[in-house]
Amino acid sequence: MADIRYAGALMQWDQETYMPPKGATSRGRQIATLSETAHQLFTEQYTGDLITELLQRTNLTAKQKKNVQLSHEDYTKQHKYNSQFVRKMAEVVNKSFHSWIEARKANDFRVFAPDLSILIEMKKQEADLLGYKEHRYDALLGEHDKGSTVKKVDEVFNTVRQPLKKILESIQKKTQVDDHFLYQHFPKEKQWAFGMELLKQAGYDFDAGRQDISEHPFSVSFNSNDVRITTRINETDLTSMTWSCIHELGHAFYEQGLPAEEYGLPLGEAISYTIHESQSRLWENHVGRSAVFCESWIPLFHSYFPDQLKNISAEELYKAINKVQPSLIRTEADELTYHFHVMIRYELEKQLLENNLTTSDIPGFWNEAYAKDLGVIVPDDKNGCLQDVHWSHGSFGYFATYSLGSFYASQFYTTATHEIPLLEENLRQRQTFSLLQWLRNQVHSHGRIFTSDELCGRITGEGLNVQHFIRYLIEKYGVIYNIDELKPER
Repeated sequence: MADIRYAGALMQWDQETYMPPKGATSRGRQIATLSETAHQLFTEQYTGDLITELLQRTNLTAKQKKNVQLSHEDYTKQHKYNSQFVRKMAEVVNKSFHSWIEARKANDFRVFAPDLSILIEMKKQEADLLGYKEHRYDALLGEHDKGSTVKKVDEVFNTVRQPLKKILESIQKKTQVDDHFLYQHFPKEKQWAFGMELLKQAGYDFDAGRQDISEHPFSVSFNSNDVRITTRINETDLTSMTWSCIHELGHAFYEQGLPAEEYGLPLGEAISYTIHESQSRLWENHVGRSAVFCESWIPLFHSYFPDQLKNISAEELYKAINKVQPSLIRTEADELTYHFHVMIRYELEKQLLENNLTTSDIPGFWNEAYAKDLGVIVPDDKNGCLQDVHWSHGSFGYFATYSLGSFYASQFYTTATHEIPLLEENLRQRQTFSLLQWLRNQVHSHGRIFTSDELCGRITGEGLNVQHFIRYLIEKYGVIYNIDELKPER
């Protein structure tokens, strides 16, 4: 069953990287066939009988027992769908992805809207099939992070919203940092070579992975020895490629660290999309946007871009890559305003699932929310509601994982600094092994044994606590922007 699922995933990777445009219709049918076949195999009576028999055994190891329990949970959930629904969903998603591509080319949401409307209705059906106690959206949130609910996510977002606004207001009163040198002409070939070198030196195992170009950066895994990532390159913005590489590297590290011997079983899979995001955000921000990173990697920046960056110091680079400024594009947003992007999408999805908004309302809601929460005017659809690939993939309930993952990342990294001797010195020497090994032991190796919150308690001694993230921002930006009320006490 795993072989079939991953074969479908390989086809999806291909359609986002190398597949010729005319292959779209046939590819959609092929993926739908594999999705339907895998579902049929998993939900047939024989599979259910086997799982039931195994549940009754008393001689299983703890890991075997957990695999059986989680497989039973998955089997019960998958039985809520019929094969026709699974096939139709795969076909609709494939068609939506290609209409999203065309809509971005045309810079017109209306090109995407008809297929998106069908997909949204199917996601409502999916939520109803899965079932929920309080909110239809809970069913979709739970698909990306077991146990996640509107009530829990609302509580987290309500806790961080005002502190984030307060920090942002303090920064906006100060002189802005200079980042102009990051937006010169950086040739595509040079950026590609730089990104590949960065990944190699950071520890990405190219014998078990690769990197390619796609419309939207993503990572995909077919097993722990075949983990692939993509990036995109903007020749007038060095940050876009560089930190998307580091972000996707975090995802790849996780997948390469999953236990190979559990392939095809729950304990060979990631805990949740939230914990997955904690890994990418930890490497992208706590490592990749740190002062230590800038000190250790500035020579590589200089060697690849001597004309553009030869007079730039590590301190100037550090301030520039951490510039806080409300912007249009989520994937290129700073660590602070990033979460307003996420909260806007989260609220929009809730409204769609509650039938308070229709597909045609999306651009208006989006533009109004960006003006209100970030103070930016959205000039067109491509820089607005067409910027993310997620809806075209059917990934409703996903966006909250970006912020929750960031909060977990801060909590994990705080613990890591206490438990790893000389962590900062290791990173200063471009030695990532100690941190990677700590994450392998604490996170990657467990598969789906724990829920996100259980894992957090196991690692840090408490459940998710957003105060770690707020303190991290206060300390970081208090120094960068020379804000006395934000500087850490000495």
